[in-house]
Parts: sequence; C-alpha cells; structure tokens
Amino acid sequence: MAVFIFYVNPDMNNRITATLANTPKALIAYICAGDPDLSVSLDLMHALANNGTDIIELGVPFSDPMADGATIQRATQRAVDKGVSLRQVIDLAKEFRKTNQTTPVVLMGYLNPIYRMGYEAFANAAKNAGIDGVLTVDCPIDEIDELSGCLKPFDIAPIFLIAPTTNEQRIQKIAEKAQGFIYYVSLKGVTGSAALNVDEVRQRVALIKQYTSVPIAVGFGIKTPDDARSVAQCADAVVVGSRFVQTIEEQGKNAVNAVAELSGSLKAAIA
Repeated sequence: MAVFIFYVNPDMNNRITATLANTPKALIAYICAGDPDLSVSLDLMHALANNGTDIIELGVPFSDPMADGATIQRATQRAVDKGVSLRQVIDLAKEFRKTNQTTPVVLMGYLNPIYRMGYEAFANAAKNAGIDGVLTVDCPIDEIDELSGCLKPFDIAPIFLIAPTTNEQRIQKIAEKAQGFIYYVSLKGVTGSAALNVDEVRQRVALIKQYTSVPIAVGFGIKTPDDARSVAQCADAVVVGSRFVQTIEEQGKNAVNAVAELSGSLKAAIA
C-alpha cells in the first residue's frame, strides 16, 4: 500500500488546483498509456472521466519501472513492446483534450524519456497537450530544478515524492518547494502492495499536516470500494492504480466498461 500526499500550491493556476480545492473526496486513477493500445487508452481516459474519476494519472511506459510492482510492470512492458513513446503519450493527452477540457491529467513515469526529449521541448509539448502535472518517480527534489524551471511558466506541477524514511526536515523542504503535489509513498517497496493499515496512514497524515494544510490523498493499496471508503475517512482523496491496471490486463480491449464500472463504484464509496 502506498500513500500519496498531494501539496497544491495556491499560486498555481491549473486544473489540479481547482479540482482538489472543489472536490471534498477526489478519486485519482492510474492507467498505463498504450496498454492494451493507444486507441483503447483514449477510450479508458474518457470512461474514467465520465464515471467518477477526478484526476487521471497517465503512466508513461519505461523499460525499467523500478518503483512499480508486478502488475504495472507487466502493463508497462506490454506498452514498451508496442513501441509506445513519450511523444505518443503526450499526443494521447492532446487527443483527450479535444473533448475534455476539465479533467486534470498527470504524467507519471521516469526521468530518462523526458531528459532524452529535452526539458524545454517536453514542457512546451506538455503545455500544448493540456497536461497539468508531471511525476518523475526517480528524480529527487535536489535534482529537479532544471525540469521544474521549464514547467513553471506553463503552470505544470512537478510532483515530488516523500518516502516513509523521509525525515521531518526534508518533508518541510519538499513542502516549501512543491508547486503541485507532494507524493507520499507509505511503504518501503513498490506499488501494488496488499497491506493497508489505516491507523498508520492516519498517523502519517497527521504528521505531514503539521507542515501544510493542503489536501491529502491515499493510494496504492486500495482495490475495493470498502478500501476506498476506509481510507477516505482520513484522506481528502483516494488513489487507485494497480486495480485498474489489473482489470485492463484481464480484459484487454474489452476493459472499458469494467473500468468505468470500477471507477463509478469507487467514487460512490468515497462521495
């Protein structure tokens, strides 16, 4: 089970800020772009947005997804095998924006594809595609200035990670520097853990709140509406990733209706 703490900078003016400010209990859903293919990924994005998902995390396929568990690793590999690139993921978001101008889209992945594309080129392309946030799992806050500097003029939020081992001094530093979300991972491991200890989550959330008054989201151990309901008692938002990806793995191109149903049931549980 992983927990994300989302820090919303009041100076930013994008869809993420507005959504988390106006949604008492937000549902945030992760899918891997290009799994099972880009066309179905577009349908999945619309299905999520139309059935309760408030923010979409769009995974960028990468050959070495070191922070992800087996379910998301397999999805990433399927997309990599199809040759899905960062530029194609950006184009997917741009296509989504043709008919949806309100649902925030966060790119979630690793730094290498962005570095190879070039930070300025990436930032411009992301802005033109209507992307609202970028989470680079393997880039610490100490190394993010060049990328975040390119994102800042476009109000695209760089999302920083906090681990269970992060001390309070560093938590405060991240909170002060964050422009979009702070992403708190509550376990020493990868995504998709089955362990969910709401009491521990509540304690950690209380600690983080000493340094910020921003919304808090919990995820990556939440697989059922009951899980979501329990976590929503101590969080402002609920994040679900592996459960959506597993549904797509099981049903492939026929997963759209099942993903829509899952999104709706999760939203109903936390509303």
